[in-house]
Amino acid sequence: MAAKPETKTKIVADNRKARFNYAIDETFEAGVALTGSEVKSLRSGKASIAEAYAATRDGELWLMNSNITEYKQAGRFNHAPKRPRKLLLHRRQINKLMGAIEREGMTVVPLKIYFNEKGRAKVEIALAKGKKLYDKRATEKKRDWARERGRLMRDKG
Repeated sequence: MAAKPETKTKIVADNRKARFNYAIDETFEAGVALTGSEVKSLRSGKASIAEAYAATRDGELWLMNSNITEYKQAGRFNHAPKRPRKLLLHRRQINKLMGAIEREGMTVVPLKIYFNEKGRAKVEIALAKGKKLYDKRATEKKRDWARERGRLMRDKG
């Protein structure tokens, strides 16, 4: 059996709570318009998208409330840590996301920020619907049972 080729993506920030709080429908890969000091800060792994979301403004999609910490060596050319950042998508994809947000009451949530094979910063965003409390409990119950089942099977032999 042939080994899978390694992909050279470096994950910078991961939104682990997104899959717990939202039912993920469809995912997209989007580019991000960044300044130089933001790229340097991302390369050193200093970013958080735990409370981030995507919003529409003037027919464009923007990443809001994502925190990329200031790059210390940038001096006066530094960036604001929580500034809105433009997401770069095809027009068809933007229209699809905007329609789902307005008509169906869905949310666009960033799942992770990473650098692709070419070294470009990308954001994996997802079209998602918020889970109710009972859905979250059911997810947790399934996860606990899978963990317990694994322990039982391991103990049995």
